[in-house]
Amino acid sequence: MTDTLSPLGTPWRTFEDLVVGETKISPPRTVTEAEIVEFARAHDPQWFHTDPEAARASVFGEVVASGIHVLAIWRQMDHAINGDIDFVCGVGWDRLRLKRAVRAGDTLRVMSEIVALEPSRSGKARGTAITRYAVILDDGTECVTFESTNLVYTREARDRSATSASAEA
Repeated sequence: MTDTLSPLGTPWRTFEDLVVGETKISPPRTVTEAEIVEFARAHDPQWFHTDPEAARASVFGEVVASGIHVLAIWRQMDHAINGDIDFVCGVGWDRLRLKRAVRAGDTLRVMSEIVALEPSRSGKARGTAITRYAVILDDGTECVTFESTNLVYTREARDRSATSASAEA
């Protein structure tokens, strides 16, 4: 928390910098059959994720990405658009829906929208941000949606951390 620049190379954004209604969309990422199978073999070895031939007989007609895989992709893509937010940690997901299977060749984007901000009721130097996320196809079709609740440091916490770090130097 003592770094002045985020992994995006921009200043960290604290709770006070966030705005309800702020929407961001990630660059695109195309999913391959090889990565679907590799991820599934390691983390979710159901036959319709791991065996392209057998998956032809599934309701999907081909291998599809595990829901956990799609969420791992979301996590990577979210860092590209919200990696400058000074998060304390995530504390929950609500209304998670797997709406459409992700297939090899699908090009995904992640969309985020801050839907609520609440300062700490306990007086701690953080606030709560609720963000609606969607993993979408290029045509806007939603594959996965959910709301994420995260704690975000305030400027006070960042200033305290910077003061403490400079005093130790």
